[in-house]
Amino acid sequence: MANFSVVLWAAIPPLLLLGYYYRRVQFPPSLLRLLLLFIFGAISGFAALKLELVFENVANSVVNWRRLQYSLFGIALRQFVEIGPIEEGCKLVAVVVPTSYLQRKYELRPSSIFLFSIAVGLGFTAQENWIYLFHDTASIFNRVIGTPVHALFSAPWGYALGIYISSRMRLHRYRKLIPKAWINSVICHSLVNVLSSAWGYSAPISFLSYSLFPFLLWMFWRLEQLLRRVQGKPPIVLISGNTPKHRYWQWGLVLFALMLGGNAIFGLFLLVDDLSPLSPSQLLYPDVLWFILRCFLLNSMFGVLAWVIYRYLRYSARRRYFTCN
Repeated sequence: MANFSVVLWAAIPPLLLLGYYYRRVQFPPSLLRLLLLFIFGAISGFAALKLELVFENVANSVVNWRRLQYSLFGIALRQFVEIGPIEEGCKLVAVVVPTSYLQRKYELRPSSIFLFSIAVGLGFTAQENWIYLFHDTASIFNRVIGTPVHALFSAPWGYALGIYISSRMRLHRYRKLIPKAWINSVICHSLVNVLSSAWGYSAPISFLSYSLFPFLLWMFWRLEQLLRRVQGKPPIVLISGNTPKHRYWQWGLVLFALMLGGNAIFGLFLLVDDLSPLSPSQLLYPDVLWFILRCFLLNSMFGVLAWVIYRYLRYSARRRYFTCN
């Protein structure tokens, strides 16, 4: 029964997020195909785990690969050389193989292929969740928070693959997008893992962790923009200045909003993490209640300010568009 509970906690959050994106695509593929891609994503997770073990055994016979992991440089080297390429490669294969088969029988839309990449990424997450929860190396809350990350990593090459495979004339410029987008995914994947590892080090290295959630927030924004593109919708414009000075000002506001919004989410995440060991009765202590209220209000204020900046930039872009037309 305990194992069944672990499977449910591992699979349900990714499946719910997959359902959310399935509902948002105007002409989605069949739900059965999407669930099959989800399963292929989980299988690709086990394949990636096996390949990583083989890689580490071979690398450890050449250099002291495990000892390198004691430093942030060693962690970064492992992420960029081993983890990122292997995991993104396995996910890419898990999308390409069934998509190539389906494309021979059906004319797939770019949005369908992009959704396939999200499904595979979430299936990979479900497999990863099961590994962490089964071995009790992460909490349920930590894994739920990390549910979207593999879908965020896969978004660039999922978009490039969708544009190339669904195009009537498979132009060379579309094909060249795929390796570039895959490398982009590997870099983002590796960078997120490095930033999340920085939290375990002393200052000033630990300060790198404060850029993790802003970076994840930017990747979520990128996924949303790519989702609009594959459905033929215009992108949401935030940078609309006519002069370089005005555009630099808007870029600064975007970065400021990402820092505020990302660290507001990070602050709430840390709050829940700090409170998780406490019993329900301990949460009612006056000091604890004051701590919860103070942290919640502070992070909410940062989040609201980031939202106000975002709405201001969108309003400025719309006003400029209607003024010019």
